[in-house]
Amino acid sequence: MNQPVEVCVSSCETYEYETVRAALAEQFRLLKAEEVIRPGMRVAVKPNLVVRSAPEEGAVTHPVVICAVVSLLRELGASVVIAESPGGPYTPVLLKSIYERSGCAAAAEYGAELNVDCTWGELKAPEARLCRSFPVITPLLQADAIVDVCKLKTHCMMGLSAAVKNLFGAVPGLMKPELHCRFPEKKAFGTMITDLCQALHPVLSVVDGITAMEGNGPTGGKPRHVGALLSSRSPYAVDLACTEIIGMDPASVFPLLSAMERDLCPRSHSDLVWLQEPASRFAVPDYLQPESKPADFIARLPHFLQPLASQLTTPVPKIRTAECVGCGKCAESCPQHTISIRNRKAVIDYSKCIRCYCCHEMCPQHVIDIRRFSLFRH
Repeated sequence: MNQPVEVCVSSCETYEYETVRAALAEQFRLLKAEEVIRPGMRVAVKPNLVVRSAPEEGAVTHPVVICAVVSLLRELGASVVIAESPGGPYTPVLLKSIYERSGCAAAAEYGAELNVDCTWGELKAPEARLCRSFPVITPLLQADAIVDVCKLKTHCMMGLSAAVKNLFGAVPGLMKPELHCRFPEKKAFGTMITDLCQALHPVLSVVDGITAMEGNGPTGGKPRHVGALLSSRSPYAVDLACTEIIGMDPASVFPLLSAMERDLCPRSHSDLVWLQEPASRFAVPDYLQPESKPADFIARLPHFLQPLASQLTTPVPKIRTAECVGCGKCAESCPQHTISIRNRKAVIDYSKCIRCYCCHEMCPQHVIDIRRFSLFRH
């Protein structure tokens, strides 16, 4: 990159509102937020509210972080709307339920509008590598600026869910599986996510890393205390900082890899400019990675053997049938329609499974595991 990219990382051990707001106020000051958020602007805050989940479960952006961001944006003179399209159908009823369960409804007390308009339009992406237009929810299309307020999580398909991956929630409801169908390979899907991020162009990205999620994220992992808040004007730079905290190779995060190939992101943590503390200060050496992480030995094989080895060792979703309640959420979210409900239990046709793990992500009972063949488990 031709110019340095600045990232703020600060310690924040608690979700006490005044503590969080003070930490973010300092980050906004250092990043000169007033240059991109001006009085009279309509700003869309895009949190991660992927499923109906309580904040202590670690799957959604904590409401205190959302409320603090809303307060700071209002202080800069902006009007604010909370804009999200979770997994599953995009309906006012589901949105209201998720706002309440996640605690995000409290943002209204700080002056934010909670969007329940479930219309959408087309967003052109003329500079994209793979996908030159996207269906995008109306409040993001109409906003003067987007502020990305995400959660630090591992992700079974993309490796990392932070600022860049969070923007996939701009795509309305069950149109997300259509993009999974069009781009079933991980690298292509990651490139598409970067295309979307470039088209949406968030002006600020904030990462809730106070309590993160490790293991089989973005919804089936475990909460992990990290005690950090991160922010940047670049969603790619802040994601790069996140990989250092969770011990993940940035090149294994396909949206980041695509951003690096386009010269949108530095290739090394050492190329970032730390306005506060370096991300290494918050590194968690034993942070649990997704079970879908590629087997380490594949990269050491001859090139011609790597595709076959990858196919054989890539984990698959496994339903714990005895605990399945047959709700059908997995079948509803499956891009390839490989899941059916038989005798009130979900059944997967593995001959068509593309290993996107949407079923694992959307199962409200968390009874779908990610498993590789026993020979390749590590």
